[in-house]
Amino acid sequence: MDHSGQITGVYGEVSCLPTPVSAHVSEEQLPELRIYTVATEWSQGDLVRGSRLRYSQQWTLIRDSNEHKSIRTVLPPGPCVPVSRELLSGLSPIRSLRAVVRETVGHQLLEIWDQHCLRKCLNLTALNKHGRVYDDAQFGCLSWSECENKLLYVAEKSTHDEESACRTDRSVYCEDWGEALTNKSVPVMCVVNMQSGSVSVLQGVPPDVSPGQALWAPGSQSVFFVGWYHEPFRLGLKYCSNRRSALFKLDLDGNCESLSGDNLSVSCPRLSPDGSTLIYQQGQVFGPHSQCLSLQQLDLKSGKTSTLLDVVNRPHTGEFAGVYEALPPCCWSADSQRVVFSSARRNWKDLFMVDRRSNKVTSLSDNPLPDPPPLLPPPPPPPPTHLHHQEHKREQEGLFDLPKLFGSWKLLTVQKDLMVVCCSSPNTPPTLRVGFLPSAGEAVTWQTLQQPIMTFDFHWTVLDVTPPQDEDNTHYSGLDFGAVLVKPSRLLHEAKIPLVVFIHGGPHSQFPAEWNTTTAGLAKLGFAVLMVNYRGSTGFGQDSILSLIGQIGSQDVKDVQRAVLTVLRMDNTLDPKRLAVIGGSHGGFLSCHLVGQYPEFYKACAARNPVINAATLLGTSDIVDWRYTSVGFQYSYDQIPTAEALAAMLEKSPIRHAAQIKAPVLLMLGGRDKRVSPHQGLELYKALKSRALPVRYNREDIKYIHLKKLHQ
Repeated sequence: MDHSGQITGVYGEVSCLPTPVSAHVSEEQLPELRIYTVATEWSQGDLVRGSRLRYSQQWTLIRDSNEHKSIRTVLPPGPCVPVSRELLSGLSPIRSLRAVVRETVGHQLLEIWDQHCLRKCLNLTALNKHGRVYDDAQFGCLSWSECENKLLYVAEKSTHDEESACRTDRSVYCEDWGEALTNKSVPVMCVVNMQSGSVSVLQGVPPDVSPGQALWAPGSQSVFFVGWYHEPFRLGLKYCSNRRSALFKLDLDGNCESLSGDNLSVSCPRLSPDGSTLIYQQGQVFGPHSQCLSLQQLDLKSGKTSTLLDVVNRPHTGEFAGVYEALPPCCWSADSQRVVFSSARRNWKDLFMVDRRSNKVTSLSDNPLPDPPPLLPPPPPPPPTHLHHQEHKREQEGLFDLPKLFGSWKLLTVQKDLMVVCCSSPNTPPTLRVGFLPSAGEAVTWQTLQQPIMTFDFHWTVLDVTPPQDEDNTHYSGLDFGAVLVKPSRLLHEAKIPLVVFIHGGPHSQFPAEWNTTTAGLAKLGFAVLMVNYRGSTGFGQDSILSLIGQIGSQDVKDVQRAVLTVLRMDNTLDPKRLAVIGGSHGGFLSCHLVGQYPEFYKACAARNPVINAATLLGTSDIVDWRYTSVGFQYSYDQIPTAEALAAMLEKSPIRHAAQIKAPVLLMLGGRDKRVSPHQGLELYKALKSRALPVRYNREDIKYIHLKKLHQ
């Protein structure tokens, strides 16, 4: 039976559900009321175009002036307005002027809009002061000055400036910042004078530094920025919070000073509303690419830096587990005393607030924070009819709220003490919620602005897994890990449910209990999905992250296998004879390890850009440092491969077990991937083809994984 039509339909259903990606709050004071406008931007998949669309939507919230903790009325939202070719946008602090960098045919335009119409438009390309404007999250910014007469952004340096030969001679190699940043090489900070319409490039940045994440300092006569050191050469920066960088201050006369320590990694500078304090994230150089970060605060008057939140090595159950994610653009309370952020906490993504006066961390979500629920029986979600009835009743009152089913809370912004968050769970697509920062000892009154278009009849639960003694890490003893299990609530045809083991990449990342398109599609088709957060995943403390160094290919493989054995033992509705494994990058590395080390256990494998042979990847990856670190070797820029290091890399690679693989393998390889070359997958493809084993190689990123053979 051909299931391709059904699979396409299911994928279309789950992939086209929208996700809020940013928000901005403005406030208007009336004699008896306060009016809040929440402007949001959403992303939505479009199968017809084969791409993602963006659109904006706006809500108006009303509360009484003497009551600041709850909202009286939420007016119906405005229409969805497509956002066409916008690269960056930003609102000014006083008049809410909207600056937009827009892509047109062959040109980049800077537009300034007020409440009535377009007020100014500059053709940045025609001005020829710089190259393309950076719109990525790593370097990009669009910052208004306090007086609204200057605008700050980052762009590629002009090829007309005196620079190395690679900028004018295409035959000369020109370094870039790696995967997803291949057109980023020499960034410069640019300032637009709103009155004259002129654009100038700021001078004085140290020549060995690439600037980004810039913002105006109080008084608008200088800027703060993060500078990444690019000598002796650039390493991949995307998803890597361990690159040597510093916080700088540059005045408009070209005087530059470093504000942070040496040989550290910094990111996400955020200025307090009163202009007194700058916070930023700080981590170590090299080692794990993603790590538990500290939160530093710089007193701009005294120049002294102190630690607001330190690295959490080993959190206790239910406690704050550390900072692992970038800060949102606006994360301060109105009184400049509290900072709000989202971060991983074991198998969840939670919302936290830290008070600068006490350094106390408080959870702001209404999820239960204690131990996760038991695996059996899975907690049944409310029937859809009941859920829709609750929403309808609340909607008639002008507000509606959802049951406490969210495993993921992501802060989009907090402004005027109003938080805007994106919440989701494996059975609940992303939804938009708002709530005011609470007073001490109070809980947040959360209200849902945009209910999900639909919810899904899946069961989901989280589980903790403790490795047996023979799988314990002697250097980091006593660590456990977790997983998220998602199941269809009803069996479709079979007596037992086939299980897909889904493994995240990184390896230092996380599968929180949030909406995941791949997981939802598989569950909709009748599969159970186990998303494993093996030791080394974020949200379990720095010790867990460090425990994986030198242990890849063994500790992580055993953790995934242990999680699968645990869930099969605890849930007899799962079919142990129909198991598949899927994953990308390091998740693909583990998927191929599993079908090689446990050839009788898994019946199918789908791997996206997998690491197959770490030794041969050494010379082609943009993160060469991780190739050494992952197998337990110290990295330095002048590293020369040794037989010992290459042997260790080969020893820990899936290619060693290729001859034992029996399951069909689907390889999905991105032809231009700079982190994991497609030649990695080709090595496994040739090894399996030479043994007449079933393997398929798709040289493109496939959006969905076809595993219909598990139903046969």
